[in-house]
Amino acid sequence: MVLPRRFARRFRSARTWILFGILAPVGMLVVSAIMLLDLRKDAWDKAEQTSQNLLQIIERDIARNIEIIDLSLQGVTENLKLPALADLSPELRQLILFDRAISAQDMGVILVLDERGDSILDGHAIPARHTNNVDRDYFKAHKARGGGGLLISQPLMSRLTGARVMVLSQRVDKPDGSFGGVVLGTLKLSYFTRLFDRLGLGRDGAINLYLHDGTRVMRYPNRDSDFGTSLAGTANFERFVREGSGSFVGTSSLDGVDRHYAFTQVGTLPLILNVALAVNEIEAEWRAKAIVITAIVVALCGLTVCLSLLFGRELERRGAMQVELARQSLTDALTGLPNRRRFEEALTALRGDAGHAARHFALLVIDADHFKRFNDRHGHAVGDEVLRGLARCLLESIHRPVDLVCRVGGEEFAILLQDGDEDEALRIAERVHARVALLAVEAAGIEPGSVTVSIGVATMGAPATDPLAPSDLFSLADAALYEAKANGRNQTRFVERRRGVVDRRQASFRLAGA
Repeated sequence: MVLPRRFARRFRSARTWILFGILAPVGMLVVSAIMLLDLRKDAWDKAEQTSQNLLQIIERDIARNIEIIDLSLQGVTENLKLPALADLSPELRQLILFDRAISAQDMGVILVLDERGDSILDGHAIPARHTNNVDRDYFKAHKARGGGGLLISQPLMSRLTGARVMVLSQRVDKPDGSFGGVVLGTLKLSYFTRLFDRLGLGRDGAINLYLHDGTRVMRYPNRDSDFGTSLAGTANFERFVREGSGSFVGTSSLDGVDRHYAFTQVGTLPLILNVALAVNEIEAEWRAKAIVITAIVVALCGLTVCLSLLFGRELERRGAMQVELARQSLTDALTGLPNRRRFEEALTALRGDAGHAARHFALLVIDADHFKRFNDRHGHAVGDEVLRGLARCLLESIHRPVDLVCRVGGEEFAILLQDGDEDEALRIAERVHARVALLAVEAAGIEPGSVTVSIGVATMGAPATDPLAPSDLFSLADAALYEAKANGRNQTRFVERRRGVVDRRQASFRLAGA
């Protein structure tokens, strides 16, 4: 039962509600921050997954298309070795050599060049359209090296069609193994545009295809300034080459945009493909959600703080009212002294408080003499002023904060002295008479000496050993007061107790100082 009560008291505390008003918003902000970070992570995971999926689809399509063209070129190279090929008609020879090649998707031209670079066979024309490519890098590379293998050129403009193409070529050897020419097929760069155009990458997103030497084959969205440019030596491209595949966030060396790069090598080809998504666009949807969530949370936190502060202030106000009501219930409204209820609580505490067990106590009961005359002659307002003056005189007569001055009736007061014996009580009584003798109410013409009081004094020993009850102490002091009044007023009477006397009828009284 103790813990629930203690918890209930704390829950009613204004400080608890103010603390709650601080901790609750902090908790809400922490939870919201965790949730926003989780949403941000989801956005990046989604971007990573999207990039990898696009990368895989594009890489497979490019690798498959180039493989088809390469197989077609290999077929032409093998068919050129047929002994009877030269005896066939041009139409039949073209059919045998280029049947599979001309059906390849997005292939531009397919040609056979002799060792001088002149076109001698054309997959799309009889006779072959004339061109000489002896100056092309791929032709020089095939001529300089032996053996087969596919070469992929840098992007260039086709001399036959004027289109931007990438040339795929195979070496043709003579029967003696010497250089006999080149079989080439061109892949239109429009193929990449058509392939990439179906993908939504955002305003600053991009797809790039590079050769291993850093030459950009294609960029989407396409820009003329990007045609054939080289990124060799840049930090991003060096990482593409070094790692082969993977992903990272980096800054573009061309436009300074921060992007998420997912990259891979295209099959076994000397091509590197990357999908680049702008960081701002990856986080755009998350940022919009974050702004809305943050605004809502901040509003709720502000509301929580305000309500908690208001509730805490209301609890403080109610607590202050309860304290004031408790004080007023124990205070005399006219004089500001503790009232009879407080006096009775103090008397009751003499027996119940262990701290009082070894102390002596003295009680002075004071009553204003002929007080009714002041009310009848001067009115109740003046009578009230006299009572307030008496209260001041009594307070000025004591010097210890543990002693208690109370108003216990209309014009009746009491002074309870702790550790007070007979001598101390009589000294206090003398002070009271002396200060009351100086009391005056000039506005009503009441001069010093006009107001007097009668005082009854009784003492009791330590509550642990004295059979006198606190209520008996008051009865004896009250009886002494009546003795003082009966014997002329403006005097102090003291109870002379015989051992064990607790009844006022068995007590005897003497005049103070007698």
